[in-house]
Amino acid sequence: MPARQPAPARLGGPLLVGALAAGACAVVWVADPTTPGGLLPQCPTKALLGVDCPGCGALRMIYSLLHGDVLAAIRFNALAVVALGFLVVAFAAWTYGRIVDRRMVSWQHHKWAAPVTLAVVVVWFVLRIMPFAPFTALRV
Repeated sequence: MPARQPAPARLGGPLLVGALAAGACAVVWVADPTTPGGLLPQCPTKALLGVDCPGCGALRMIYSLLHGDVLAAIRFNALAVVALGFLVVAFAAWTYGRIVDRRMVSWQHHKWAAPVTLAVVVVWFVLRIMPFAPFTALRV
């Protein structure tokens, strides 16, 4: 059985991911994707095909959440708000597991997680390109 690592060594991964996420949030905060013609590039799917991909609006959603505007975040990309919640839960379970030196089972370990996620993203993609209300309101 391998020797148990000290807690600071076990937390290297979560600390790195947290730092990268904080850095990405800082870039989104400074770049302000809600302002047209800003510093961030346009979505390649939107630029090449002219349709909103499932992730379109995610940067604006993050910007809105960073500023405490949950309703605007939902308007920009409701699926990304839900996905972010799931990612926070997975990150918290992973970090806690590293602290207590045990593998924590979270939602992503379920055998249906990947197929259900794929199905939801495909349905969301189709809904976002519907040419009638309320789906046309999803385009910003």
